[in-house]
Amino acid sequence: MKERTIAVHAGLLHQTPSVSPDIVLSTTFRYRSEEISSNRYIYTRANNPNRQALETALAKLEGGSIAFAFASGMAAISAMIQTLEPSAHIILSDDVYHGTRDLIYDIFSNWGITFSSVDKTDVSQVQSALRDNTRLIWIETPSNPSLKIADIQAIADIAHQASALCVVDNTWATPIFQHPLALGADIVMHSTTKYIGGHSDVLGGVLILPEHLKDSVGEKLHTIQHLMGAVPSPFDCWLLLRSLATMPLRVRQQAQNAEQIAIFLSTHPQIERVHYPSLDTHPQHHIAQKQMQDGFGGMLSFQVRGGKNVAAQIANNVRLITQATSLGGVETLIEHRAMVEGPRSPTPDNLLRLSVGIEDVEDIIADLEQAIERAK
Repeated sequence: MKERTIAVHAGLLHQTPSVSPDIVLSTTFRYRSEEISSNRYIYTRANNPNRQALETALAKLEGGSIAFAFASGMAAISAMIQTLEPSAHIILSDDVYHGTRDLIYDIFSNWGITFSSVDKTDVSQVQSALRDNTRLIWIETPSNPSLKIADIQAIADIAHQASALCVVDNTWATPIFQHPLALGADIVMHSTTKYIGGHSDVLGGVLILPEHLKDSVGEKLHTIQHLMGAVPSPFDCWLLLRSLATMPLRVRQQAQNAEQIAIFLSTHPQIERVHYPSLDTHPQHHIAQKQMQDGFGGMLSFQVRGGKNVAAQIANNVRLITQATSLGGVETLIEHRAMVEGPRSPTPDNLLRLSVGIEDVEDIIADLEQAIERAK
């Protein structure tokens, strides 16, 4: 089946004649004594029809074999790190999502987990960062917030030569524009809060595995999901599955809008630099062309002339666009990223991050234009 068909049909329960899937809110299920060790529904923390439907759909959309849904993207990241033994070493991107970096720095360092941060656009830096105890190479591509593009296939090869796992945070690209498993990655992670949810009204995360990791890593994740209990509610799963049906349509419109906005900003005299993979000026444009399909996503960032104060003024000046964190919703959002990331942020203080929505692109551009003009 094609992606739009999968998005609409893969998670349908068909337990009743309802066209829209039922929401199964029960926390516990009736069973017979001989069924206690089977795969029947017993308790909703362990399994629930809505969660199973969502996991089935997301696994199919990413070309995986099994998926594990969590209550947030951070819960999914945490679960992945918990599969590692104490004292394991992780290689991160130098501009990795600040929550991922802080999670390891503030929490998992107490378990003896260590990490190195490298520029993953230079695969030689990834190779040089390997240690005897490297067990995980974590990729974001495009990265947050500078939209660096990492060569998934090349880095996955490095990981496998070192007997490490290659995990790709595919939140920004979505399964519509990029398929990391097909490029050699071992595991795909999404904050389903973002493009999969698509309406800024539900939290969630997911890890998706191929068949060959189903028994090894999959069993660990199943145990962590079950015992730690950071699972999405049935209603959250229902909301995510509902939104999944329109994701292919939404993200293509967002990507089209983002490309037009990137072109506009790249010619504006007040803009110092635009970060968007479709632009010929993007340093990894050729890699993005190779591994991203049909579009380059709905996220972009840009650096303004005048520094931090001018950037903050632009964010304050918008009228149609909303100044808020997060991304992937149908509405366009803007934020001064370094302020949000805090004191450890490597992000330039003149950078603004834009999550492009599905509004008419001319209206978005007009709003940016007046916001920039008023900040001079």
